[in-house]
Amino acid sequence: MPRNRNTFSSLTAWRRRVLARAVQGGWRWVQETGAVTAERPGRLRFRRLGAGTRLAFPQGTVFGEQWIEIGECCIIAEQVTLTAGMLPGLDLGPETVLTLGNGVVLGRGSHVIADTHVTIGSDTYCGPYVYITSTNHSYDDPDEPVGRQWPRSEPVEIGPGCWLGTGAVILPGARLGRNVVVAAGAVVRGEVPDHSVVAGAPAKVVRSWDPEKGWQPPLRTPAPVPVPDGVTHEQLAALAAWDLAEG
Repeated sequence: MPRNRNTFSSLTAWRRRVLARAVQGGWRWVQETGAVTAERPGRLRFRRLGAGTRLAFPQGTVFGEQWIEIGECCIIAEQVTLTAGMLPGLDLGPETVLTLGNGVVLGRGSHVIADTHVTIGSDTYCGPYVYITSTNHSYDDPDEPVGRQWPRSEPVEIGPGCWLGTGAVILPGARLGRNVVVAAGAVVRGEVPDHSVVAGAPAKVVRSWDPEKGWQPPLRTPAPVPVPDGVTHEQLAALAAWDLAEG
């Protein structure tokens, strides 16, 4: 009897492995087929969708794509929301409302809500669950529910080369300069100068670049050593494997 039970257990485990491989393979096929690219836009008709850009599957909420321009070589992760306008089906006029430059990366679960102009500069990287919005609720009338009061909208501009950490929130009217670092969980409003690091809620400048003195206050960690010219990806992979083995 125990022998039969062992045989049954082994057969059940084998079936589970086969089923797991089939499900995983099927999901990879669904992800590949459901991804949106310039060559395979599916139902989405963006005003512009640059070459080399990919919206991973499953996508988040996407509407108003006729007023959305996405540059080349962008990476839009799973469950990212991209919207132009307050509701689907609105006529937003002749101008682009939401613009993503070349090489923009939006991490998983991020939201970009553009009821008025929102611009994200080239090579800006966003971690997961970043929230960028041009609209905020108003609460002028103390007797009316906040959600039923007409919201306020202001344009948002994020300069090129920025890094927005996980869970950062960019509020209406924010203007970030070039190569700004936004710490994880920061809530940003107003102007942020070039080459600044901001953190907190509300976010404040905690570090900035001085052309003569460098970063102020000084960085606590040494700068990373650049990869020498001529080093291949294969060599880097082999070096990483060697480090792991030695560690």
